[in-house]
Amino acid sequence: MAFAVTSSSSTAISGSGFSRSGASSDIKAPQIGSIRLADRHATVNLSQKRCAVRPVNAEPKRNDSVVPSAATIVAPEVSEKVEVEDYELLAKELDKASPLEIMDRALEKFGDDIAIAFSGAEDVALIEYAKLTGRPFRVFSLDTGRLNPETYRFFDEVEKHYGIRIEYMFPDSVEVQALVRSKGLFSFYEDGHQECCRVRKVRPLRRALKGLRAWITGQRKDQSPGTRSEVAVVQVDPVFEGLEGGVGSLVKWNPVANVDGKDIWNFLRAMNVPVNSLHSQGFVSIGCEPCTRPVLPGQHEREGRWWWEDAKAKECGLHKGNLKQDSAAQLNGNGNGAAHSNGTATQSDIFNSQSLVTLSRTGIENLARLENRKEPWLVVLYAPWCPFCQAMEESYVELAEKLAGSGVKVAKFRADGEQKEYAQTELQLGSFPTILFFPKHSSRPIKYASEKRDVDSLMAFINALR
Repeated sequence: MAFAVTSSSSTAISGSGFSRSGASSDIKAPQIGSIRLADRHATVNLSQKRCAVRPVNAEPKRNDSVVPSAATIVAPEVSEKVEVEDYELLAKELDKASPLEIMDRALEKFGDDIAIAFSGAEDVALIEYAKLTGRPFRVFSLDTGRLNPETYRFFDEVEKHYGIRIEYMFPDSVEVQALVRSKGLFSFYEDGHQECCRVRKVRPLRRALKGLRAWITGQRKDQSPGTRSEVAVVQVDPVFEGLEGGVGSLVKWNPVANVDGKDIWNFLRAMNVPVNSLHSQGFVSIGCEPCTRPVLPGQHEREGRWWWEDAKAKECGLHKGNLKQDSAAQLNGNGNGAAHSNGTATQSDIFNSQSLVTLSRTGIENLARLENRKEPWLVVLYAPWCPFCQAMEESYVELAEKLAGSGVKVAKFRADGEQKEYAQTELQLGSFPTILFFPKHSSRPIKYASEKRDVDSLMAFINALR
């Protein structure tokens, strides 16, 4: 993410967060309760010098103290009533508002203490909305060091188009060195992306936000049904701290939360703004180069991010607070919706057809042990809450009905909850859905590697192996 200021005042990012630079940057806030003398070793605390305050009608005394008289004046206590904004109420008020209106309210309310988080993808729309308000605004971006070359060129194009300077935050070089030296450049393919994202994205973001009172993101509800469906247009940030520190010190604005992705693109085309050239190559959601790939027609945009992991894991930690905590605890990281105490979701099952065999744990264990099967089997490892499993339900059921009586058995095995560990260690489960073909004369199943899950593609896979 990065900061840009359109007003005449310049901004800079220090190692501990965002700081303002300029003629007034050397002015320090007065210390309350103490005064520091020219001698840097002498500090006097007012709480210890109250005896120097002359009581009413007291006889004057000789004062040999070097403490200036101003330091002996005790300011009267002022009771100031601070009004706390009800952001839940504000979110309801703005829920039907346009992105432009929400952006205007955010910039008006927080001024130079708010900034737009820019990832180099379609959230350039946020910058366009900010420009249309006519108010000064800042933009910041996280440079992880592993972005696509196209993204860096896009950053430069955006700066020139809007006449701004994006403020970049970088990961700590010592932390990056330690991670790479101990685990290599691509450890995230083996043990998940969270650790790398924490070093390259989350911690730099935390430093950036400590210099702000609010930030603006491009989150939309339709980006990820599992983790972003409850995003509000404005909220108290549940994860990060702002300038004043502590819980509730940072406000998060999501002006396009209720906007469909296609409407964002209609807006970008209408306004003729620059876009990342990766979009024309099939990239929708754009992140770091090793962890982002194009999506196929019909696939959800988040399938291009961390594709080797479960759908529920497709967050880097920047928006961790999106997931409701009760759901996260109930499902133990496996999915959406309500759950039984054993951690399996209560959502209605999928792949329901008389042409499909439902395998139990014992059933699939027996199938996996057989070395000489009477017929080959095609099995999908799935979770009913997974949107990608739901998306392929129709084609998989059609395939099962097409293969009925052909000598190929089509089956399903629910591999979330208590069965997930077994499926990962014994059945090659990487993410949902995973499709396996059990040949007649081989004990080890063959994993379907393609993201194409239409009937013709699956049939080609079966025909090549049976």
